[in-house]
Amino acid sequence: MNVQTKMPVEPNPSIGKLPTPPKFDNLADERLHRKQRLAAGFRLFSKFGFDEGVAGHITARDPEFPDTFWVNPFGVHFSQINVSNLIRCDHNGAVVEGDYPVNTAAFVIHSRVHAARPDVIAAAHSHSTYGRAFATLGRKLAPITQDVCAFYNDHAVYDDFGGVVVELDEGERVAKAIGSHKAAILQNHGLITVGGTVDEAVWWFITMERSCQVQLIAEAALKPGESLKQISPQVAEQTFKLTGSPFSGWFQFQPLYARIVKEQPDLLN
Repeated sequence: MNVQTKMPVEPNPSIGKLPTPPKFDNLADERLHRKQRLAAGFRLFSKFGFDEGVAGHITARDPEFPDTFWVNPFGVHFSQINVSNLIRCDHNGAVVEGDYPVNTAAFVIHSRVHAARPDVIAAAHSHSTYGRAFATLGRKLAPITQDVCAFYNDHAVYDDFGGVVVELDEGERVAKAIGSHKAAILQNHGLITVGGTVDEAVWWFITMERSCQVQLIAEAALKPGESLKQISPQVAEQTFKLTGSPFSGWFQFQPLYARIVKEQPDLLN
Protein backbone atom coordinates (compact mmCIF):
# COMPACT_ATOMS: atom_id res chain seq x y z
CA MET A 1 0.00 0.00 0.00
CA ASN A 2 1.32 3.44 -0.89
CA VAL A 3 0.23 6.43 1.17
CA GLN A 4 -0.90 9.15 -1.21
CA THR A 5 -0.67 12.34 0.80
CA LYS A 6 -1.38 15.74 -0.64
CA MET A 7 1.54 17.92 0.34
CA PRO A 8 0.93 21.51 1.47
CA VAL A 9 2.81 24.14 -0.46
CA GLU A 10 5.05 26.90 0.78
CA PRO A 11 5.12 30.20 -1.14
CA ASN A 12 8.48 31.48 -2.31
CA PRO A 13 8.53 34.94 -3.92
CA SER A 14 11.28 33.98 -6.35
CA ILE A 15 10.04 30.60 -7.59
CA GLY A 16 6.42 30.34 -6.53
CA LYS A 17 4.91 27.66 -4.32
CA LEU A 18 6.94 24.71 -3.09
CA PRO A 19 5.68 21.47 -1.52
CA THR A 20 6.34 20.98 2.17
CA PRO A 21 6.54 17.84 4.33
CA PRO A 22 3.11 16.20 4.63
CA LYS A 23 0.96 16.15 7.74
CA PHE A 24 -1.06 13.10 8.76
CA ASP A 25 -4.49 12.48 10.24
CA ASN A 26 -3.43 9.27 11.99
CA LEU A 27 -0.34 7.50 13.26
CA ALA A 28 -0.75 4.52 10.95
CA ASP A 29 -0.42 6.67 7.84
CA GLU A 30 2.54 8.52 9.32
CA ARG A 31 4.27 5.24 10.19
CA LEU A 32 3.74 3.87 6.68
CA HIS A 33 5.06 7.08 5.17
CA ARG A 34 8.26 6.88 7.23
CA LYS A 35 8.75 3.22 6.36
CA GLN A 36 8.29 3.92 2.65
CA ARG A 37 10.89 6.69 2.81
CA LEU A 38 13.18 4.39 4.79
CA ALA A 39 12.92 1.56 2.25
CA ALA A 40 13.55 4.07 -0.55
CA GLY A 41 16.61 5.34 1.30
CA PHE A 42 18.12 1.85 1.36
CA ARG A 43 17.42 1.32 -2.33
CA LEU A 44 19.12 4.63 -3.12
CA PHE A 45 22.10 3.70 -0.95
CA SER A 46 22.40 0.47 -2.93
CA LYS A 47 22.06 2.28 -6.25
CA PHE A 48 24.81 4.75 -5.29
CA GLY A 49 27.10 2.01 -3.97
CA PHE A 50 26.89 3.01 -0.30
CA ASP A 51 27.14 -0.59 0.90
CA GLU A 52 29.90 -2.85 2.14
CA GLY A 53 28.76 -6.35 3.02
CA VAL A 54 26.31 -6.13 5.92
CA ALA A 55 27.59 -2.78 7.21
CA GLY A 56 25.43 0.33 7.33
CA HIS A 57 22.00 1.29 8.57
CA ILE A 58 19.31 3.94 8.42
CA THR A 59 16.80 4.31 11.23
CA ALA A 60 13.43 6.04 11.57
CA ARG A 61 11.74 6.77 14.89
CA ASP A 62 8.26 5.27 15.20
CA PRO A 63 5.60 8.03 15.50
CA GLU A 64 3.46 6.12 18.02
CA PHE A 65 6.24 4.53 20.09
CA PRO A 66 9.03 7.13 19.91
CA ASP A 67 11.37 5.09 22.10
CA THR A 68 11.59 2.52 19.26
CA PHE A 69 12.89 2.83 15.73
CA TRP A 70 12.57 1.09 12.37
CA VAL A 71 15.78 -0.21 10.82
CA ASN A 72 17.04 -2.56 8.12
CA PRO A 73 17.02 -6.29 8.89
CA PHE A 74 20.55 -7.56 9.55
CA GLY A 75 22.02 -9.49 6.64
CA VAL A 76 19.52 -8.34 4.01
CA HIS A 77 21.11 -6.42 1.14
CA PHE A 78 20.01 -2.81 0.74
CA SER A 79 18.72 -3.61 -2.75
CA GLN A 80 16.26 -6.15 -1.32
CA ILE A 81 14.78 -4.06 1.46
CA ASN A 82 11.13 -3.14 1.25
CA VAL A 83 8.49 -1.82 3.63
CA SER A 84 7.40 -5.25 4.82
CA ASN A 85 10.81 -6.59 5.89
CA LEU A 86 11.87 -3.59 7.96
CA ILE A 87 12.16 -4.35 11.68
CA ARG A 88 11.38 -2.26 14.75
CA CYS A 89 13.61 -2.41 17.81
CA ASP A 90 13.70 -0.66 21.16
CA HIS A 91 16.58 1.19 22.82
CA ASN A 92 17.55 -2.00 24.64
CA GLY A 93 18.25 -3.76 21.34
CA ALA A 94 15.20 -6.03 21.42
CA VAL A 95 13.32 -6.57 18.15
CA VAL A 96 9.69 -5.78 18.95
CA GLU A 97 8.33 -6.12 15.42
CA GLY A 98 9.68 -8.09 12.47
CA ASP A 99 11.23 -11.47 11.71
CA TYR A 100 14.92 -10.62 11.45
CA PRO A 101 17.72 -9.81 13.92
CA VAL A 102 19.08 -6.29 14.34
CA ASN A 103 22.63 -5.21 13.55
CA THR A 104 24.29 -4.67 16.95
CA ALA A 105 26.21 -1.66 15.65
CA ALA A 106 22.96 -0.13 14.37
CA PHE A 107 21.39 -0.50 17.79
CA VAL A 108 24.41 0.79 19.69
CA ILE A 109 24.96 3.91 17.59
CA HIS A 110 21.43 4.82 16.61
CA SER A 111 19.73 4.12 19.93
CA ARG A 112 22.10 6.56 21.65
CA VAL A 113 21.63 9.18 18.95
CA HIS A 114 17.83 8.89 19.10
CA ALA A 115 17.91 9.01 22.89
CA ALA A 116 20.13 12.09 22.96
CA ARG A 117 18.24 13.94 20.22
CA PRO A 118 14.43 13.90 20.59
CA ASP A 119 14.29 16.15 17.51
CA VAL A 120 15.91 13.48 15.34
CA ILE A 121 13.45 11.31 13.42
CA ALA A 122 16.05 9.53 11.31
CA ALA A 123 19.77 8.76 11.25
CA ALA A 124 21.87 7.35 8.41
CA HIS A 125 25.25 5.64 8.52
CA SER A 126 27.09 3.61 5.92
CA HIS A 127 30.60 2.54 4.99
CA SER A 128 30.60 4.52 1.75
CA THR A 129 33.86 4.72 -0.18
CA TYR A 130 34.64 8.43 -0.11
CA GLY A 131 33.24 8.94 3.39
CA ARG A 132 35.59 6.26 4.66
CA ALA A 133 38.53 7.72 2.75
CA PHE A 134 37.91 11.23 4.04
CA ALA A 135 37.38 9.92 7.58
CA THR A 136 41.01 8.80 7.67
CA LEU A 137 42.09 12.45 7.61
CA GLY A 138 40.52 13.23 10.97
CA ARG A 139 39.26 16.69 9.99
CA LYS A 140 36.14 18.52 8.88
CA LEU A 141 35.08 19.28 5.35
CA ALA A 142 36.26 22.64 4.03
CA PRO A 143 33.82 25.16 2.50
CA ILE A 144 35.04 24.80 -1.07
CA THR A 145 31.76 24.35 -2.98
CA GLN A 146 28.18 25.53 -2.72
CA ASP A 147 26.96 22.03 -1.84
CA VAL A 148 29.33 21.43 1.07
CA CYS A 149 28.22 24.72 2.64
CA ALA A 150 25.14 22.77 3.80
CA PHE A 151 27.51 21.46 6.51
CA TYR A 152 29.22 24.75 7.31
CA ASN A 153 29.63 24.87 11.11
CA ASP A 154 27.09 22.06 11.24
CA HIS A 155 29.15 18.87 11.38
CA ALA A 156 31.67 17.37 13.78
CA VAL A 157 34.55 14.90 13.87
CA TYR A 158 34.44 11.91 16.21
CA ASP A 159 38.11 11.05 16.69
CA ASP A 160 37.89 8.20 19.19
CA PHE A 161 37.47 5.14 16.96
CA GLY A 162 37.49 2.02 19.10
CA GLY A 163 36.86 -0.70 16.54
CA VAL A 164 33.49 -2.21 15.62
CA VAL A 165 30.88 -0.39 17.70
CA VAL A 166 29.35 -2.96 20.05
CA GLU A 167 29.28 -1.11 23.38
CA LEU A 168 26.67 1.43 24.44
CA ASP A 169 29.26 3.82 25.84
CA GLU A 170 30.80 4.04 22.36
CA GLY A 171 27.39 4.93 20.98
CA GLU A 172 27.00 7.58 23.65
CA ARG A 173 30.33 9.13 22.70
CA VAL A 174 29.29 9.22 19.04
CA ALA A 175 26.01 10.91 20.02
CA LYS A 176 27.91 13.42 22.16
CA ALA A 177 30.26 14.20 19.28
CA ILE A 178 27.33 14.88 16.93
CA GLY A 179 25.84 17.22 19.51
CA SER A 180 23.28 19.49 17.89
CA HIS A 181 24.78 19.11 14.40
CA LYS A 182 23.28 17.34 11.38
CA ALA A 183 26.31 15.14 10.74
CA ALA A 184 29.61 13.76 11.97
CA ILE A 185 32.70 12.30 10.38
CA LEU A 186 33.59 9.16 12.33
CA GLN A 187 37.37 8.97 12.12
CA ASN A 188 38.64 5.77 10.45
CA HIS A 189 35.01 4.67 10.08
CA GLY A 190 32.67 6.73 7.89
CA LEU A 191 29.84 9.24 8.01
CA ILE A 192 26.64 9.63 10.01
CA THR A 193 23.84 12.11 9.33
CA VAL A 194 20.60 12.91 11.14
CA GLY A 195 17.40 14.75 10.31
CA GLY A 196 13.91 15.69 11.34
CA THR A 197 12.61 13.48 8.53
CA VAL A 198 13.90 10.34 6.86
CA ASP A 199 14.14 12.33 3.64
CA GLU A 200 16.42 14.89 5.23
CA ALA A 201 18.78 12.40 6.89
CA VAL A 202 19.19 10.38 3.68
CA TRP A 203 19.81 13.46 1.54
CA TRP A 204 22.42 14.81 3.97
CA PHE A 205 24.28 11.51 3.72
CA ILE A 206 24.19 11.49 -0.08
CA THR A 207 25.45 15.04 -0.44
CA MET A 208 28.03 14.64 2.35
CA GLU A 209 29.47 11.56 0.66
CA ARG A 210 29.75 13.49 -2.59
CA SER A 211 31.32 16.44 -0.81
CA CYS A 212 33.98 14.10 0.57
CA GLN A 213 34.60 12.86 -2.96
CA VAL A 214 34.93 16.38 -4.35
CA GLN A 215 37.38 17.50 -1.68
CA LEU A 216 39.53 14.40 -2.10
CA ILE A 217 39.67 15.00 -5.86
CA ALA A 218 40.42 18.70 -5.40
CA GLU A 219 43.22 18.05 -2.92
CA ALA A 220 44.73 15.40 -5.19
CA ALA A 221 44.88 17.98 -8.02
CA LEU A 222 46.81 20.54 -5.97
CA LYS A 223 50.34 21.34 -7.02
CA PRO A 224 53.10 21.63 -4.40
CA GLY A 225 52.59 24.79 -2.39
CA GLU A 226 48.98 25.25 -3.49
CA SER A 227 45.97 25.18 -1.17
CA LEU A 228 42.25 24.89 -1.69
CA LYS A 229 40.41 28.13 -2.50
CA GLN A 230 37.82 28.31 0.27
CA ILE A 231 34.57 30.23 0.29
CA SER A 232 34.63 33.18 2.68
CA PRO A 233 32.93 32.70 6.07
CA GLN A 234 30.29 35.31 5.24
CA VAL A 235 29.33 33.70 1.94
CA ALA A 236 29.54 30.19 3.40
CA GLU A 237 27.15 31.17 6.20
CA GLN A 238 24.75 32.77 3.74
CA THR A 239 24.87 29.66 1.54
CA PHE A 240 24.34 27.41 4.57
CA LYS A 241 21.08 29.19 5.37
CA LEU A 242 19.79 28.33 1.90
CA THR A 243 21.20 24.83 1.36
CA GLY A 244 21.56 23.53 4.92
CA SER A 245 18.06 24.05 6.31
CA PRO A 246 15.82 21.10 7.24
CA PHE A 247 13.42 22.09 4.47
CA SER A 248 16.21 22.13 1.89
CA GLY A 249 17.32 18.66 2.96
CA TRP A 250 13.77 17.33 2.77
CA PHE A 251 13.00 19.00 -0.56
CA GLN A 252 16.12 17.78 -2.36
CA PHE A 253 15.24 14.19 -1.53
CA GLN A 254 11.85 14.36 -3.28
CA PRO A 255 13.08 13.89 -6.90
CA LEU A 256 15.25 10.98 -5.77
CA TYR A 257 12.28 9.35 -4.06
CA ALA A 258 10.11 9.73 -7.17
CA ARG A 259 12.91 8.27 -9.30
CA ILE A 260 13.59 5.20 -7.18
CA VAL A 261 9.89 4.38 -6.71
CA LYS A 262 9.36 4.53 -10.47
CA GLU A 263 12.41 2.33 -11.10
CA GLN A 264 11.85 -0.10 -8.21
CA PRO A 265 8.17 0.01 -7.15
CA ASP A 266 8.54 -3.27 -5.23
CA LEU A 267 10.22 -1.32 -2.41
CA LEU A 268 6.71 -0.26 -1.37
CA ASN A 269 5.58 -3.89 -0.85
